[in-house]
Amino acid sequence: MADDMAKPVKIALFSVSAGAGHVRAAQAIQAAAEKWHPCVETVHIDLMDLVPKLFRKVYTDTYLKIVERHPALWGYLYDKADHAKADSTLTRLRIAIEHLNTRKLGAVLRKIDPDHIICTHFLPAQVLSRMTAKGSLRVPVWVQVTDFDLHGLWVHEHMHGYFAANDEVGWRMAERGVPRPSIHVTGIPVMPVFAERPSRAECAAELGLDPERKTLLMMSGGAGIGGIERLAEGLLGLDEDFQLLALAGRNERLLHDLQRLATLHPGRLFPLGFTRTIERVMAASDLAITKPGGLTTSECLAVGLPMIVISPIPGQEERNADYLLENGAALKAIGDSALVYRVTGLMREPGRLRALRDNAARLGKPDAARAVLVSVLGSKVMQ
Repeated sequence: MADDMAKPVKIALFSVSAGAGHVRAAQAIQAAAEKWHPCVETVHIDLMDLVPKLFRKVYTDTYLKIVERHPALWGYLYDKADHAKADSTLTRLRIAIEHLNTRKLGAVLRKIDPDHIICTHFLPAQVLSRMTAKGSLRVPVWVQVTDFDLHGLWVHEHMHGYFAANDEVGWRMAERGVPRPSIHVTGIPVMPVFAERPSRAECAAELGLDPERKTLLMMSGGAGIGGIERLAEGLLGLDEDFQLLALAGRNERLLHDLQRLATLHPGRLFPLGFTRTIERVMAASDLAITKPGGLTTSECLAVGLPMIVISPIPGQEERNADYLLENGAALKAIGDSALVYRVTGLMREPGRLRALRDNAARLGKPDAARAVLVSVLGSKVMQ
């Protein structure tokens, strides 16, 4: 038992703030440790806090700009990197640049002195793989893949273990050379609160919603990317009985636009900014309209919330969408009119919506974060 240990087990969690999902996965594992065994000490580090400002700006800001303004270019780069050879000029250049900009990592690790390291992004895994190969790191390194897909950038030598979203991702890990005993199919970590089942009526009341009416949840992501105010306006033109909860994230301008639109549709449109209780928002909802990010969709699945996926980024989000569609947990809308068509059909055929919900609940893994910790620490430590 952990109480008999000479010292607490210490886990270092490394994420990268290129998009919110990698950070949220690390936070979920940290929260699970605090919930189920407070003697397991966790330290969460965003690798972007250790690199020069210019590198951070290029790595994070440029990523967001490309996926929003030039998604086809991102799709090309994603595919190109997936098939890049380890000894290619592009790969060697990328590794050299990343190495020069992550020199502080070794000093941070010596200060933390962890017993285990878990990476929720491929960049720290890549750097730590090289450190292990050189003998400067002797701590087990684990990798949590945060999509329903496997990209070549995630796969590195000298990793102690890998966590996969589903059986197919685990199978593909093995095909790419990851030893099968090192592969653990846990799901994608979400906050422990997603395993709770709050009252729909209570959650609806907190948001000013009518719990008896169908509720559509439209999400744009933490950064508020996407023209959801235009999509919301299209849906509000329907002669269907539903209320629409629209999340603007941290985008103040988008929130203002939604609030202005809400004045034209009293009792139907409910704008909301950034929230730390998204699980309660989801509990009050019947259908999510969202981009298919790995963490967002995992949160929806954890509470059995079906989805209509919109505007997937070519690459990882397209493959996430494929997984949801193949398993009957989501529909896909290509453009504004397609979204109106999908919503109209589901409002008029409640049986289809129930089937989507059942499939979403079947796929959900609300205890994924705890499963990760059990794999790392053993079941006795996590009792």
